Amino acid sequence: MPRRCLADWVVLGSARYRGAAMPRTLPRFAARSPEGFEAFYKDVRSRLLLQTYALTGDLHAAERAVRDALVVAWHHWGKVSRLDHPEDYARPLAWTRAQRRSSARWWARQKNLDAGSRATLDALGKLSGTQRKVLLLTHLTALPFDHLAREAGVTRATAERELQTASAQFAVHRDVPSTAIRESLEALAPALESVRWPRPSIIMRAGSARRRAHTTLGAAAAVAALLVTGSLVTDGAGVRPALASKGILEGTSTESPRPQEAPPPPDPLTPEALLRMDQVNAAIPATWTEGATSKNTEGDGLVFTCQGGRYADMRGIGALVRTFTGSAPSEGKQKARARASAAPLPVTAGQSAEASADEAAAEKTYRTTVSWYAACASPRVQLLSTHRVEGVGDEATMLVLRDWNDPVTTQVVGIARTGGLTTTVVDTRTGVTDPKQEPDLAPSAGLLAEAVTGMCTLPDAGSCSATPKLRDTSPVPVGRHPALLVEADLPPVPGIDQPWVGTKARRAKDNLAATRCDDTAFTDPGFTDAYARTFVVPDATNLPPEFGLSQTVGALPRKQAQSFVDDIRSKLAKCPDNDLGTEVERLAHQDTGPRDLTVWRLTVEVSEQRTVRFLMAVVREGNAVAQITFVPTEDVSIGPEAFIALAYRAQERLGQLAATS
Repeated sequence: MPRRCLADWVVLGSARYRGAAMPRTLPRFAARSPEGFEAFYKDVRSRLLLQTYALTGDLHAAERAVRDALVVAWHHWGKVSRLDHPEDYARPLAWTRAQRRSSARWWARQKNLDAGSRATLDALGKLSGTQRKVLLLTHLTALPFDHLAREAGVTRATAERELQTASAQFAVHRDVPSTAIRESLEALAPALESVRWPRPSIIMRAGSARRRAHTTLGAAAAVAALLVTGSLVTDGAGVRPALASKGILEGTSTESPRPQEAPPPPDPLTPEALLRMDQVNAAIPATWTEGATSKNTEGDGLVFTCQGGRYADMRGIGALVRTFTGSAPSEGKQKARARASAAPLPVTAGQSAEASADEAAAEKTYRTTVSWYAACASPRVQLLSTHRVEGVGDEATMLVLRDWNDPVTTQVVGIARTGGLTTTVVDTRTGVTDPKQEPDLAPSAGLLAEAVTGMCTLPDAGSCSATPKLRDTSPVPVGRHPALLVEADLPPVPGIDQPWVGTKARRAKDNLAATRCDDTAFTDPGFTDAYARTFVVPDATNLPPEFGLSQTVGALPRKQAQSFVDDIRSKLAKCPDNDLGTEVERLAHQDTGPRDLTVWRLTVEVSEQRTVRFLMAVVREGNAVAQITFVPTEDVSIGPEAFIALAYRAQERLGQLAATS
């Protein structure tokens, strides 16, 4: 389609589709009055919410962003109301705030979405940030195309090209004709009907308070200026001084100038400090291609799987990202000739760096970055192991994650801090699907050390790198209840391509992990910090409702905790004799001082026609205890080996409760 024709189609489409539904001009009656703002507020709020929700997929962030944008609009209502199209003022504010606040995880949406809305958001999530903006501005606003391109931050020619690509990709991913794009986007509106808007008077009060705060700051600055100029008119003795005594005529001053607030420190990051392609190739031999180096301001800012946001330090003074893509020889036990003839496997690598205003802020940035990957929220990504990296920067951590989506990939993430700088190095490999097999981490550790060495050429750096040493360590504590398992701990369910979803942790009034053999309760006297959580696969339509995993944790006095575990073991040992319809098989056992772990497989005859099998574990770490139960189906299960490994992971996390009790 020629560019002129495409643009004409867009403009004509705007006029044909939207004229009455999306007025671009505020009603002129009393437009500058509170009544005028109230009419504007009621007219645009739902429209802006639909746009920001489609932009981010995050309803909470979209709702807050629209409210904030309208508060700012009332703050400047005297000027905004004079505009021909006041909505064009509020919309960029709302979109920018929504993107800043959004989790940007397109799978983290309301659980009650209908299939059509979910498919629409999935299709939007596959577009780049610019493509999504251009598509939404085209179909959900009445902007002329030149204004549309300007608001999207691109040229008209680029906007036309991005719109054509976005329309084609959305139609393919959503499986609708291009003429139904607007209809699909507007079908998101019912999901937003539950939003309760504050009264216009509340928005106006917030805007007025904002105006007063800004006025107060301006007045304070004016008073300070007046005091400074007043010192030129009257000295401390009350006499009128000569101008020469103030150093004005001679160009020198007899008094030191009033100290001013220091400007933010300059961005210390330079592209030269980032990893080079030859360094990546030396660590991980492959046919590499260097990608873009940027400040990560385009799109949603999510460069790596599990990355939780554009920046870990939203008040940082600088950021850079560089990526690499390539192909490497396949790995395995084949002979060299077989490996040489095998198709190469795709590999990727990348580095991000953030500069914080000071070392304290950098420490927080480091912790935030580590938590993104330690509690990875990407669907079907499992945390395999965590390692402390010694000899690299001031502090460093390495995590190994496996993305079980097709194709299965293994991602090694190294995070390090040196002084006020934090850097993340990620390399991703394909070809390994064995749950027990991890890649050789030495190349990744060496690459992280090289990255920190590069950071050490900058003025804000701290400790540099020696020979890196990896030490196995427990998973990083994450969330409000770090003793509980998280989704990233759970193994994939064979044959199921949907992710685990955990319920919110709650007080353990009922123990869903108990079996009829032990009937254990976490409400007995002596228990503290007892919480429970359940994990299910809600999007898997072929699984029964009982399929899932339950965990309950709590703390007891040390001797009571040991008795708690011994009591469960005793009950399980006697259960086959007490309940003739039950079989109990012990699969794993550990009893070493402060640590206990036992795993059983239970087979319960529910009726003559039905038998239920499930796995159960009891775990102790010091004075903290946990019970975990997994209920499979006859055909779908994570298997005993994976469950035993999960019990050991639960024991590692349980140490957080033991340390705080």
